[in-house]
Amino acid sequence: MHYDTVIVGAGVAGLYTALNLPKDRKVLIVNKTRPWECNTYYAQGGVTTARDAQDIPAHIADTLEAGAGMCNEAAVRVLSETSREVIDDLIAKGFAFDTDAEGKLLYTKEAAHSANRILHAGGDATGRYLHHFLLAHNPHPMLANATVVDLLIEEGRVCGVEVFYKGERREILADQVILASGGVGSLYQFHTNAYSISGDIQGICVEKGIELEFMEMMQFHPTVYIGNNSVRKQLLSEALRGEGAKIEDEAGRRFLFDYDPRGELAPRDIVSRALFDYREKTQQQIYLSFRDFDPEYFRKRFPNISANLKDMGYDIPQDRVPISPAFHYAIGGIKTDLDGKVPGVEGLYAIGEAASTVVHGANRLASNSLLEGLVFARRAAETILGERSRRCHGTYKRNDEPLFLDGDKEKKERLRRIMWQYVSIVRTTEGLERARDEIASMLASPIGRLLKLRLLTAREIVRSALARRESVGVHYRE
Repeated sequence: MHYDTVIVGAGVAGLYTALNLPKDRKVLIVNKTRPWECNTYYAQGGVTTARDAQDIPAHIADTLEAGAGMCNEAAVRVLSETSREVIDDLIAKGFAFDTDAEGKLLYTKEAAHSANRILHAGGDATGRYLHHFLLAHNPHPMLANATVVDLLIEEGRVCGVEVFYKGERREILADQVILASGGVGSLYQFHTNAYSISGDIQGICVEKGIELEFMEMMQFHPTVYIGNNSVRKQLLSEALRGEGAKIEDEAGRRFLFDYDPRGELAPRDIVSRALFDYREKTQQQIYLSFRDFDPEYFRKRFPNISANLKDMGYDIPQDRVPISPAFHYAIGGIKTDLDGKVPGVEGLYAIGEAASTVVHGANRLASNSLLEGLVFARRAAETILGERSRRCHGTYKRNDEPLFLDGDKEKKERLRRIMWQYVSIVRTTEGLERARDEIASMLASPIGRLLKLRLLTAREIVRSALARRESVGVHYRE
């Protein structure tokens, strides 16, 4: 099988790239599991956009401030200046954001934004609506339930991917490969990600000598209900706090103002660390309160959160919900330029959460993630269309490691506990060194290839966290 372009991943970045590649181009989307099992589908808050030209400088400033001085300013400028173009493109193609009775777009506000500039759809189901829309408009075939287990690289050029599909390993050749496979959520014990997001592709990059950067920058969402039994924990959107939800201790005290004058609207890293610190000091349970919401408005604005919490036994907005931070978003990833190109490997691209354009710096501004996927997906597609194709000769090295071995599952769960305990919200040198040693021990033991790839990614996160000795953004060294 030979294609012009193979896209790994069927979230917003992969699907919007596909939408921007013409039908006469031979494109295949490879998806690890069911098409809707991705982080885009579970995104609640919305899509940021500069409302108009006058809002661009403020959006840029908010993004840079949240990024704690670590953003690539050129990337941030591209993100904001192009934001309205991709939003208008979606609307022109038929996507419907939420509007008021007069048909005007509704904008909301989230933490660390200086203005209401976040569009939403279906109330709190923006990701689901956008994902369904992109799937429905996708002009290219998709291979679902296929796990990429290797990149085929020959003399500095990508030649395709190897996948595990229907119990067999198969090679799919391509002139370009776009990595849009998402982040690393399943490396952590508590996370908000789709269960299939486990950092496999980043591990392949480590193995191939492809540079990852800012891997210490892992973002934790402060308001997550972790009492459910599923692997993916229930995210409680930042839009809730943007519209009036309050964080309280057992006595109803809004203690966040002890840590930051912005209270609930402080950036995510500050709120997450405040929750961690307050819980450690007081041993109190922390809650998210919705008492200031009108019940009818809450059910209309946040229908999915309302229904999910009701299923878990909560009467919202009357009841408070116990919360904890959980892993949410991989800020670091595969190093790229502003067109999605991966340095050193011709024909290889990375976009979305899998990539690192350094647009988020040390802390992602709320709801910039879907926007990043859209903006840089279109840039990658435009670059690919201007690229000259060159076929490989088939001399790339093939991998024959067994994909699974007995004991992998237990080691995978051990890894998740290690990452949560030692490589999460507050990090210490001793804890990071212990994580490094335990990961090295597992890598030296008999393991299947898929677990090995997870461990390589985890090792890179720990290595990066140890290397950055100062605290900045989401990376906090105690």
